[in-house]
Amino acid sequence: MPRALSASASAGLSVRPGGEVGPTPYAVSVLDLVARIPRGRVMTYGDVADYLGSGSPRTVGMVMAKHGHEVPWQRVVQASGRPAEPLLTEALALLRAEGCPVRGEQVVLAECRWDGS
Repeated sequence: MPRALSASASAGLSVRPGGEVGPTPYAVSVLDLVARIPRGRVMTYGDVADYLGSGSPRTVGMVMAKHGHEVPWQRVVQASGRPAEPLLTEALALLRAEGCPVRGEQVVLAECRWDGS
């Protein structure tokens, strides 16, 4: 029976002998979706996983932590609407500049959540 990949390996975060491995197909699908989120809109980590039909919010977060710099990373937030640390201040500034409604340290999900359509 084939051995199942760990969540970090399936997200493209593992290191194989001989050096770094590029993003897995799952990681590429996360990045492609995040790249499509319009300015002023956001998805939660769970929204991304649900839209793709696989993974979990944590797996999406691992992909974003490793490869997020390649896409508008600030547009993926926690289920509370709060951007993840440690770039909270920078993410909120970028989201405000895009016209995303922000109250305190959270985006107003009811007004700016994107469903992928």
